[in-house]
Amino acid sequence: MKRQVILFVILSLAAIPADAAPASSKVVANQSLDSRAADLALVRDVVANERVAAVLASRGFTQEQVNQKLAQLSSQDLHQLAQNINQLQAAGITTQQWTWILIGAVAVLIIIVAAS
Repeated sequence: MKRQVILFVILSLAAIPADAAPASSKVVANQSLDSRAADLALVRDVVANERVAAVLASRGFTQEQVNQKLAQLSSQDLHQLAQNINQLQAAGITTQQWTWILIGAVAVLIIIVAAS
């Protein structure tokens, strides 16, 4: 009985989907200079935010260095960054990752209870 429970838990954990998502293509068809300028302005506005600027400064980056790096990005990379700017996180674990950790902890508790 214990082996069946442990096998069931292991198979259940193996069935958990990987934390992956489809990646969008870097190809941006017919992106105009105005579109690049709009993307650059959006990203620069976020980088100019005082909290973001403070974190960048604590890491040793000046505003000028950040602007130079942004100007060096390809149009495709800049557009992708501008589109996904709301999905960026400063640091830490996402809610989804905490959920998977909680599920794993519950599974471990079940295994421990079933084994004793």
